[in-house]
Amino acid sequence: MSGENRRQSVKARPFIGVMSGTSMDAIDACIVDFSAARPRVTSHASRALTDLHDDLRALNPGRQTSTQSGQDTIDLLGQLDIRIAHRICECIEELLDQAGLGAEDIAAIGCHGQTIRHRPTLSTPFTLQIGDPNTIAERTGIPVIADFRRRDMAAGGQGAPLVPPAHRVLFGSDAPDETLIAVNLGGICNITVSRPNDELVGFDTGPANTLMDAWIRRHRDLAYDEDGRWAASGTLRTTLLARLMNEPYFHQPAPKSTGPEFFNLDWLLASAGDGLEQLPPEDVQATLLALTAQTLTAAIRPWVMAASTRPRVILAGGGARNPVLVAAIRQMIRHMAPEAVVELSDESGIDVQCVECAAFAWLARQFLLGQPGNAPSVTGARGPRILGGYYPA
Repeated sequence: MSGENRRQSVKARPFIGVMSGTSMDAIDACIVDFSAARPRVTSHASRALTDLHDDLRALNPGRQTSTQSGQDTIDLLGQLDIRIAHRICECIEELLDQAGLGAEDIAAIGCHGQTIRHRPTLSTPFTLQIGDPNTIAERTGIPVIADFRRRDMAAGGQGAPLVPPAHRVLFGSDAPDETLIAVNLGGICNITVSRPNDELVGFDTGPANTLMDAWIRRHRDLAYDEDGRWAASGTLRTTLLARLMNEPYFHQPAPKSTGPEFFNLDWLLASAGDGLEQLPPEDVQATLLALTAQTLTAAIRPWVMAASTRPRVILAGGGARNPVLVAAIRQMIRHMAPEAVVELSDESGIDVQCVECAAFAWLARQFLLGQPGNAPSVTGARGPRILGGYYPA
């Protein structure tokens, strides 16, 4: 097949994007059709990671080199790499069945994998995702593009966030003066600021759900605060919020990225000071929700206030299904700019759970087209790079 024919084949066939975020709660996969002017998500499937969650958490910082069961950590890591891959395959198989498609109908799978560690600020920076792409290619019969972050990091970048260029493609409009701000409320919150003829801006603002999830798990043995009901039952503690807001990360300039390696219960206990455990736990949850809303809105404030037309803020990720969090964010943004449009990605035709996986479908397409996937203005890389490695079927 000639190079031109190969490019036409890539452009004609849909891609699958697969994502498992820092919340470590589920795998999401979607099929994305790029044949029209605006990409279209045609199918979505999800697979829970509930039975793997404790093992994944055992690889978090602060644990000993052996897990609580006595298993060697490297053995656990190696096995989870394969187990996650098979769970991804189950999700893809459900997705194809639901769409009535076969392996031959898909151009490639763009697989982010599950981040185990993201350390962009160490003296020797690294990032690590698991979900063996060899296993995925072998089981599904579809080529896999994976390991997207490390090439950007090798080029001096943070390796994250990688989704801003995809956000521009998924949500951008033809309006000449539109300020688009796309927000992913996953475990960590990341933003994209897109304005016509300007370089992309994007960075991690801090925690979205990761602290709230950890706190409710500790006190109520629940994976997350459904609909934000527990937070809504508590009272915001302004002194605690002020202490948490003193975190230097919130005030650092971009490029910057972070993860639950940093924002975790150890960070909360150290930042809160004495007396945290004496507060009603639901009050702490309410304050953590306010922390997410406040750090996000403070981060986007310069662009909201500078917008020449009413800014458009699109919320996605698991946190966009938390009505209490969404209401807090909407109230803070509209206090800054009453004319701002604040909406869920659903209103742009992409389910809030599909935005991240659709972005990795786009990154896989960029790889096969031989085009860069990163935005150096976002990650700090030395230049545009083609991201990922290719694993043939």
